Amino acid sequence: MQDNNIQQSSTFIKDEKLSWEPAGEGVTRKILGYDDKIMMVRVDFQKGGIGPIHNHFHSQTTYVTRGVFEVVIGGEKQLLKEGDAFYIPPFVDHGAVCLEAGELIDVFSPIREDFMK
Repeated sequence: MQDNNIQQSSTFIKDEKLSWEPAGEGVTRKILGYDDKIMMVRVDFQKGGIGPIHNHFHSQTTYVTRGVFEVVIGGEKQLLKEGDAFYIPPFVDHGAVCLEAGELIDVFSPIREDFMK
């Protein structure tokens, strides 16, 4: 039985029904499946797109579906490409620069309520 007070996405999410929304210079995103505990987001980067250094209280794991990214987590820098992934603990500074146009799939726990506004 579903609790109607819990915010959640549709059970099935069709890409063609979602709109890209701006998420920074050279960066757009689509919010995919979510409830109050977890959220998945598809993030598209143009070459040179930047995810500026920031932190948040959410746990985050990210999968690189295409492209090449210079990723910094807690002051450590790595080059990541298609098939690579990374994990960011809560409150750890992190950011990325897209070196070759690409896409990331981000998963957050709990939900990024700031993305829902």
